[in-house]
Amino acid sequence: MIALDVELEQGTFTLVANVTLDSRAAALFGPSGAGKTTVLDMIAGLRTPRRGVIAIDNRVLFSSAAHVNLPPHQRRVGYVPQDVALFPHMNVRRNLLYGRHAPSALRGVDRANSPDLERVTRLSGGERQRVALGRALMSGPSLLLLDEPLAAVDVPLRRRILPYLQRVRDELRIPIVYVSHDREEVEALADTVVRIDNGRIAGVEAV
Repeated sequence: MIALDVELEQGTFTLVANVTLDSRAAALFGPSGAGKTTVLDMIAGLRTPRRGVIAIDNRVLFSSAAHVNLPPHQRRVGYVPQDVALFPHMNVRRNLLYGRHAPSALRGVDRANSPDLERVTRLSGGERQRVALGRALMSGPSLLLLDEPLAAVDVPLRRRILPYLQRVRDELRIPIVYVSHDREEVEALADTVVRIDNGRIAGVEAV
């Protein structure tokens, strides 16, 4: 279960997020600039709310009242940002093992499907996305955050990666919170949709 009750100054408006999610995969859905990625950043510890509480399964990651603010590496949250952020000087294997707190984390799902010694700069957008996801899973996260995981891939490859994400959701049983603008993707992966508009939660609905 993920509990959020936070406020943060975001551009020209104040982002306010107050929601409790108990689902396998929750999609943050809404227009560009609404605050979706900022919500992921706050959960991951990359941005600090002005006030509020962030908790995963009653484990408090942030509390302004209790003066708790765990650093990102202590939050047990795997984060795949939109720009993927792989290490270009490393090959696939070294990128994957960079987060190796849980060597068996990928058991039961396909690996990155790229040669271990291949430089990540030579990979396609879809291959880079799978390497980034594999690295996040190798950290043994209690929650996986994905920022538009299929935005950088074409439609045929998107249809191949979606089943992979579904297997991560169903076989590894790691809760997922992800940002998407694609309704088809949301319907295929999410069981809960959180609609965000202009820094406010406009609604929460089951898929």
